Amino acid sequence: MTGQTGVDKLVRGFEILIVCAAGLLLMIAVAVATVLTYGLFISGLQTNFGSIDSVAEVQSAIQRVFAGVLLLLLGLELLETMKTYFSDFHVRTEVILVVAMIAVGRHIVQIDFEHIPAASLGGIGVLMLALSVSYFLVRRKQA
Repeated sequence: MTGQTGVDKLVRGFEILIVCAAGLLLMIAVAVATVLTYGLFISGLQTNFGSIDSVAEVQSAIQRVFAGVLLLLLGLELLETMKTYFSDFHVRTEVILVVAMIAVGRHIVQIDFEHIPAASLGGIGVLMLALSVSYFLVRRKQA
């Protein structure tokens, strides 16, 4: 067995630096997005609360809130991926699948079902099914 060479140590140090920088960027982005989401929510309540007069308008407003929350969850899951990589120096497949499912779920929440072609809905459904089955299989393999 050979020890780490100087190049190996340099590469490992560079990886740690990049992961730390990316993690810090993600933390700042999630913090700013959280503040902005709250600000937009409060601003929307003040300006639109009295003008909402149908269930469709309530649904649209709630969909925007849900999309914002799912966007924050995406950031947190990406941060978890960075944390795992920093500690183990490998990317966990299940975390990537969760991030992908949240991203597709966020897209689904924002879909205007009255104006989207059926083929697109079918494709999104198949994509979510494939991600879900993949996640199930990865989790089953780990158990």
